Amino acid sequence: MGNKYVDATALTIAIIGAINWGLIGLFRFDLVAFIFGDMSWLSRVVYTIVGICGLYLISFYMKLFDKGETR
Repeated sequence: MGNKYVDATALTIAIIGAINWGLIGLFRFDLVAFIFGDMSWLSRVVYTIVGICGLYLISFYMKLFDKGETR
């Protein structure tokens, strides 16, 4: 924790995942499935990486509370 490159990469991947979920919710268009195939092994890897990045970003809450930035 604390590596700004890992933090930035995880945040970028999570944002891309959030955009994909927005497309699914608004237009029923799954960009990952469109690019890599519907639940192919490659699309499952992409979904897994996005999920791991989301779990990693939970650590950002700990950083906020450690610094006292709870406003």
